[in-house]
This record gives sequence, structure tokens and C-alpha cells, in this order.
Amino acid sequence: MEWFRIQRDIPFMRYALIFNVISIVTFLIAVGSLAVRGLNLGVDFTGGTLMEVSYQQPADLEKVRAAITRLGFSEASVQNFGTSRDVLIRLPVKPGVSSAKLSESVMQELKKDDPAVEVRRVEFVGPQVGKELLENGSLALLFVSLGIVAYLALRFEWKFGFATIVANLHDVVIIVGFFSLFQWEFSLPVLAAVLAILGYSVNESVVVFDRVRETFRNRRMRTLSVPQVLDHAITATMSRTIITHGCTQLMVCSMLVFGGETLHYFALALTIGILFGIYSSVLVASPIVMWLQVSREDLVRPEAEKKTGESGATV
Repeated sequence: MEWFRIQRDIPFMRYALIFNVISIVTFLIAVGSLAVRGLNLGVDFTGGTLMEVSYQQPADLEKVRAAITRLGFSEASVQNFGTSRDVLIRLPVKPGVSSAKLSESVMQELKKDDPAVEVRRVEFVGPQVGKELLENGSLALLFVSLGIVAYLALRFEWKFGFATIVANLHDVVIIVGFFSLFQWEFSLPVLAAVLAILGYSVNESVVVFDRVRETFRNRRMRTLSVPQVLDHAITATMSRTIITHGCTQLMVCSMLVFGGETLHYFALALTIGILFGIYSSVLVASPIVMWLQVSREDLVRPEAEKKTGESGATV
């Protein structure tokens, strides 16, 4: 499906060095922020108290947040859980205060606004559990990256796999760098969004690289140089890219605007990831492939060997 078709190839690779410089600068800013400021880890990673409370009518989350803020927990997470009457509250660790004492203080404050509120459960998430979650999330990120490299190396050629993983890790570092720079809360949903962006960016890279392979195999285009082949592949997939990413971004922005606090940082991470995913898949991965000096022989070698074998059998 195409809304439009560009007749002349856009010379993206002519400005490849500029795109790479922009990528390196943003990457260094993100890494610098992570090194200096670190991440504002949520209760999922740092440990804390988890409370589930129930109201007899739909809960007013703003009043609940105001009550929690009066206790000094401005960074607490408050969201609906199951139904509009059930509320899940995540509180960070408070030195010198036990989980039981903390839950009692919260309930006393909530009952000032609604005496009928009831506590359903109280759980304590220890820092050790949060540390394990962070380690497991990092391992998941590592295994996903290795799987992407292996998949693309088998489907195309190792140069494409290397270029794609560099571009995708560029996306991950940029997303995490934003959360570090602005000290947004980094929680498990945000980590899930980062992993989702990895797969999303790979899909775009595969589409572009598929068109690169088709162009290399097209006998009518054998006279094109590698930069021209890359320009043609990117230009030929632009309509598909705009439709796909435009629709996805529209949905994600809807979650960002109307999803409330529960989905805010998850949708924010996806919004940043999709924008940079388009940029990296097209303007980071492709120049790296060009710098690695990919050639037509890298992708059409199996066909050449097949033709050679057929001619030998005929003789």
C-alpha cells in the first residue's frame, strides 16, 4: 500500500557523515548523563511498599495522590488496579519506618478524604528483589541484542547485523539517556518499552535491507554504486515507513495524552523510541553498512554459485 511514490531517489548517503556526527553527539550526551546523573529508578528496582486499597465508588486518583504527597511521598505511584474502585499504591523505602507503620499512616491519611476506604493487601518489595529485576532486565536486553545480530547475519550478511545492532543500541541509549537527563522515573513498564523498541527498530531495518538486497540482485541496476543502492532502498520504502510509523505514533501519542499517569512514562519511552528508531534504521544503520563496504557480491554469491554449478553439470 502506498500513498505516494517518490520518482527520484533522495541522496541520503551524501549526508551520511553529518547523520553519523549527530548520532555520536546525542549518544555521548546520553552516556554522559547516565554516568553523571544515573537513573531515577522506581520502586520496582529500589524496593518499597506496595499497597492495594479499595473504595466503594470509583476512586479519585488525584485525591489519593494528594494524600500521599502530604505524607512526603511526592514520587509515589498511584494507579487503578483491576477496576476503577481498586487503587494500587507504590511507595519508596523510607529509612527508619517499617512497611506496616507506613501502610497505617497512608490509610489514616486516605480515610480523612473517604472513611470507607479499605486496605486489601500490603507487600514489601526488598531492594534485593529490585536488584534482581534490574539484572534480569539487563540480561534480557543483552540476549535480545545477540538474537537480533544472529538473525540478521543469517538472513543477510554479518555487516547488516552489525550495523543494525549498533543502530538499535543507539536507540536504547538515547531512550535511557532521556530518562536520565530529565530524571523521569525508570520502572519495569519503561524497560518493557525499551525492549519493544528494539524489535520495532529491527523490523524497519529488515524492510530497508530487503530492498537493498532486491536492488543488488536487479540486473538493470548493476551500474548503481553502493550509496546509490542505499538511497534507492530508503526512498522506495519511505511511503511504507510514513504510513506504518505514523499510525503507530498516533496510537502511542494517544496513550501519552489520555492514558493517565499509569501509562505516561511507558508511552513516553515508546514515543521517543519510535522517533529515534526511524532515524537510526534509515540514517544510522545504512551509513554504517556503507562504511563497512558492503558489495553486491556479499548478497548475490549464492546465485552465482548456483549458476556455476549448473554450467558445470551441462558440460
